Amino acid sequence: MPQNFQLSVIAEFRANAGKVGGPFEGSDLLLLTTTGARSGTQHTTPLGYVRDGRRLLVVASNLGAPLHPDWYRNLLARPTVQVELGDAEFESLAVPAEGARRDELFARVVAEAPGYAEYQAATDRVLPVVVLELPDPDATAPAITSLADKLVEVHTWLRAQLLHVGAETEAHFAARASHPAGGEPPAPGLGLQIRQRCLAFCQALEFHHDSEDGHMFPTMEGYHPHLMDVFDRLRKEHRSIGAVQASLAALLADVAIAEPDRFRAELARMTEELTAHLDYEEEHILPLLAGVPWPPAPPAS
Repeated sequence: MPQNFQLSVIAEFRANAGKVGGPFEGSDLLLLTTTGARSGTQHTTPLGYVRDGRRLLVVASNLGAPLHPDWYRNLLARPTVQVELGDAEFESLAVPAEGARRDELFARVVAEAPGYAEYQAATDRVLPVVVLELPDPDATAPAITSLADKLVEVHTWLRAQLLHVGAETEAHFAARASHPAGGEPPAPGLGLQIRQRCLAFCQALEFHHDSEDGHMFPTMEGYHPHLMDVFDRLRKEHRSIGAVQASLAALLADVAIAEPDRFRAELARMTEELTAHLDYEEEHILPLLAGVPWPPAPPAS
């Protein structure tokens, strides 16, 4: 899609709550914003989708070209994406399906949008099917009115991602154990799903800690010098958790051959250290942030 035309589609989408005319009139269209794998800049792409229950399915067809589109390579490197659907916008974890699960979902897409079969026939590349989870409609997000609330929100997300990684890992190991050596990869093929979730978790944790070390803690130290030992301990724990995180990421580089007991031990160690760190931070830092409004007030003109 030429860049100027793509920009006009994006503008029309946002101006009309997701409705677009021309060649896309009547089509199911979303906007996917990914972060550049190398540049770190955000890129928005209009994509057709097929709804599958609480999931949206998008295909990295690139119109049947031999190479994957840029947006797909971006989400492999940075799995957390922004989705615009109608007049709603939400964050999602982008997970490409694998093996038999991918084939099942691709057939689901082709049943609604037969053109994707033509794109697949035009290339030797297996067209990836990416699953985007929709937000839980029954979930009620707590009100965020202070920086303390925002910190709790981030910590809650981090704890939840650790639980998800653990559950998905156990499902993968159980499925792998039920298959004979040298057989087909275990269904539903959770290796890439685990990798994407762990990568999103690690990137979010690194950003969170860098933000604290680079901005929040230095500012707070100026107002609370008597807590210098607390801030020093938190910085030291950031480095320790980063080392465990790197070890876990190395194991996940090929979870299909990861040794289960070693993997579980690393995950348990990381979970214990991170949980203790978050608990300590909340005990000492939350009271100091309760009176700081969020979002921050705009600077005085």
